[in-house]
Amino acid sequence: MKFRSHCRIAAAVAFLLMTLAFASSAAAYASTEKAQTPQQPVQVFDVKAEKVVKTIDNDKQFQKFARGWLKSVTGFAPQLKSDDSCLYVYRVPLLKPAKVKVDQTELVVKEVFLFNCAGKPPLLLVFDEQRRPYLLLFNADTKPFVKKVGIPS
Repeated sequence: MKFRSHCRIAAAVAFLLMTLAFASSAAAYASTEKAQTPQQPVQVFDVKAEKVVKTIDNDKQFQKFARGWLKSVTGFAPQLKSDDSCLYVYRVPLLKPAKVKVDQTELVVKEVFLFNCAGKPPLLLVFDEQRRPYLLLFNADTKPFVKKVGIPS
């Protein structure tokens, strides 16, 4: 059962990264067509269904939520131990890269993945400029974000 849950989380992250790669190439193409590149949306990935179940316009409030999470980072998280309590992963692309300092490590982050698992503290998954993953603990409230997204209701 644990292996299956780990596979679901890995599939969620892999799918979101593929979506990002597709969106990046589409944005690059669109920027040649138009002067302004479209903003990447916020996405909700259903871990059990292994697919994106909601796409939302990425507005200023979503940017404020994600930047607030990054400002409240308290340290690196231990390795993610998943179970069936992790139902959704939220992806919030940042309009401008953000710097995050954790201990002696400084990261430049372009997007934030929120793991909000039932009965566990929320975690952030971010990638540095070399696409290395970092799992972070933070202490900002995620309830207003989840309420705005509407999943879970």
